[in-house]
Amino acid sequence: MPAPTYNFGDFELVSSRFELRYHDRPQKLERIPMELLILLLEKNGQVVCRQEIIERLWGKDVFLDTEHGINTAIHKIRTALREDVERPRFIQTVSGKGYRFAPDAVSTNANGTAAAAQILPSANPVPENEVSTPASVEAGPISAGEGLASRKWPWAAVALLVAAGATWALNVAGLRDRVFAKNSIGPIHSIAVLPLVNMSGDASQDYYADGMTDELITALARNRSLRVVSRTSAMQYKGVSRPLREIAQALGVDGILEGSVNRGAKQVHINLQLIYAPTDTHIWAQSYDRDLNNALSLPEELSATIAREAKVSSASAQPQRHVNPEAHDAYLRGRYLWMGGNWLESQKDFEKAIQLQSDYAPAWGGLCMSVILGAETGRTPMREVVDKAEAAGRKAVELDDTFAEGHHAMAFVYLFGKWDWGRADAESRRSLELDPNFSEAHHIRSYILLAMNRPEEALQEQKLATEIDPFERPWALGRAYYYVRQYDAAIEEFRMRAQSGTSALWVHSFLSKVYGFKGMEKESEHELEEDTRINRGEEAAAEIQSAYERGGRRAVLQRQLNILKTRNRKQQVSRWDLADAYAALGMKDETLQQLEEAYLEHSENLVFLQDEPVFDFLHSDERYRALVKEIGLTPAY
Repeated sequence: MPAPTYNFGDFELVSSRFELRYHDRPQKLERIPMELLILLLEKNGQVVCRQEIIERLWGKDVFLDTEHGINTAIHKIRTALREDVERPRFIQTVSGKGYRFAPDAVSTNANGTAAAAQILPSANPVPENEVSTPASVEAGPISAGEGLASRKWPWAAVALLVAAGATWALNVAGLRDRVFAKNSIGPIHSIAVLPLVNMSGDASQDYYADGMTDELITALARNRSLRVVSRTSAMQYKGVSRPLREIAQALGVDGILEGSVNRGAKQVHINLQLIYAPTDTHIWAQSYDRDLNNALSLPEELSATIAREAKVSSASAQPQRHVNPEAHDAYLRGRYLWMGGNWLESQKDFEKAIQLQSDYAPAWGGLCMSVILGAETGRTPMREVVDKAEAAGRKAVELDDTFAEGHHAMAFVYLFGKWDWGRADAESRRSLELDPNFSEAHHIRSYILLAMNRPEEALQEQKLATEIDPFERPWALGRAYYYVRQYDAAIEEFRMRAQSGTSALWVHSFLSKVYGFKGMEKESEHELEEDTRINRGEEAAAEIQSAYERGGRRAVLQRQLNILKTRNRKQQVSRWDLADAYAALGMKDETLQQLEEAYLEHSENLVFLQDEPVFDFLHSDERYRALVKEIGLTPAY
């Protein structure tokens, strides 16, 4: 029998997806409050005693000061449901017993069909020991896509939110003298660090919570006996309410580390709990209060503690370098912007970190990558920034030769900026020697090997990168198959990605190209139409369909070229993109002209000149061969 869907008031709870919706908009509700809400709904108006709640939420084998934990979970449910604490519509308190969901307020449908529901208000009082929001303050539901900064909350509401979060943290993460059924729990061999929740009440502090998550992942990943899920894979669960066991299965881990961080003006409060996913058992929890100076060493300290609790050997201690807290804060801001693709903006924060502490290697590495990637936006030619990027990357590795990301940044510079495959290869190998599970480094090494005309090794590197982190560039393995002309494997990979809903902005475009080289014109047109529909809307997709019906694949390709040429009259279009469009139509002279202009611009895409199948028809042309020689590529013709 399918899990039921509950409808009450303007809310719908789909228990199979662990999803609460208000007016069809998803609402953010943490795991424990969500499980409690589902339990109350399942009981269909019956009173649920506190002991039953304890066993459902924490299990029989864990003994906590659960009073505050239950109260906090009830408070969070009432906040999400917009309850008036003086007259709650849904969650009724039965004094001395427990709680129940108003029996006439909900309708249930196992097939997910909505039904009308009568709402009966209740005047049952809330016990004094519960954390509650004053009736004069109503925060309203927060959708998964909204940040706290989008609301102008009264300071009282913000303070109450922080207090509620701290109370939950103390229940679940900070209590001592617990008894766990540890004998039934085996070693944890793999772990996912879920994004730490920003409990400050200030969305502008998200960068700090994400930064601490990153640093904790990095510290744990140094332990070779513990597989740690990458940042990209873990970050997709930021703000998502799903059962931990389900998340663990999706990520292929047996351990989950979750928690929260609250950064004040001078101190940081962090709560963490480690959960053994197969049995959903809490095996360790702790809270930490540190001033900003001492908080910097916390990720390394936690790495050793978690390894001990996971029953695996810990990594050797890393030498502690002095870091100016203000420089560290600027670095985390830059990192946050960089991860969001705001490379030009991130440079300012990395430069600020360097001004505050000139020997801070991560800040130099961040500056290197932000400069070189900023050139890829097309605003600044690569040739104008490559020396600045190289100097920053070189400074990073001079300051700390064990900094894997510094060597990775140098590999990036030598590959795309200097076209120096030998140095790129050396820096790439050093980066992976320091961190074999560095997915991005495997990805870039795949590009380096392609430039060196070692396609099979390049494919294997990309397979490793995708295996380590299937959510970072989910199109990359399909493109690697495409580059080595394994079109059937590329189609299979891209179709799998399309079906899973990942990488929608890229996968259909790549599929269109591969189908084109297979001679499957109708399929190619369909995928291009789908890509256009996603990126530019129904009208543009209909135009592609019309062009195909009018003149087949060639008419579609000619339309794409015309769009680029029209756009180029208003703003400069990538020479590489124009060369690709001319080549698709077999226009040799025009293609070569655009490639030669791309060379003068030092286009980073020329690294893939011999890998892109659309240019294969040029291999016998002397102008093409001269270009390959000038770039320094190992000839593949």
